Amino acid sequence: MKQDVISIENKKVGTIDLDDTVFGLDARTDILARMVNWQLAKRRAGTHKVKARSEIKGSTRKVIRQKGSGSARRGSNKAPQLRGGGVTFGPVPRSHEHGLPKKVRKLALKTALSVKRSEGKLVVLDTAKLKEPKTAELVKRLGKLGWASTLVIDGAETDANFVRAASNIAHLDVLPSQGANVYDILRRETLVLTKDAVDRLVERLK
Repeated sequence: MKQDVISIENKKVGTIDLDDTVFGLDARTDILARMVNWQLAKRRAGTHKVKARSEIKGSTRKVIRQKGSGSARRGSNKAPQLRGGGVTFGPVPRSHEHGLPKKVRKLALKTALSVKRSEGKLVVLDTAKLKEPKTAELVKRLGKLGWASTLVIDGAETDANFVRAASNIAHLDVLPSQGANVYDILRRETLVLTKDAVDRLVERLK
């Protein structure tokens, strides 16, 4: 399928053929959901922790005698049912990662790219480069392009000036092609790919 190629000055500079096997798939919300859950689970630190009964500081002495007091039978003050006692089955540090087949991950990325193209929110840029790392200049160009919430994916390497200028702009992310992922694609409204990024993504996913 044909896609227009524009410059950073918002001028059409040509067209490009997008591979149907990468940019022409049907939307699969189930696959996208599985991929996003997998990514977010990997990001979780898993450092939540509470003290169990054995970790509470204090005496293990039995508070009152077993019988004859008229009160409930009580052991140590570190018991879970008492205030200040240990927590039963509380959270402990662990990894939240879970497995997801490579085929599913590959299909999810192709689906995310296809969804952006079918919604008309895919833009192909000739190059994402600036002569100087000027945020004000980039903001003006983005205003002319009409990009608000945007993810820009470049080739193997990103332009240092472009990244530096974009780092001060809210809702604008810049990634190299190897960093392309489903979560970042879906969380931004507009997906911008350079011509080099298109070639590398097709090579990676075909």
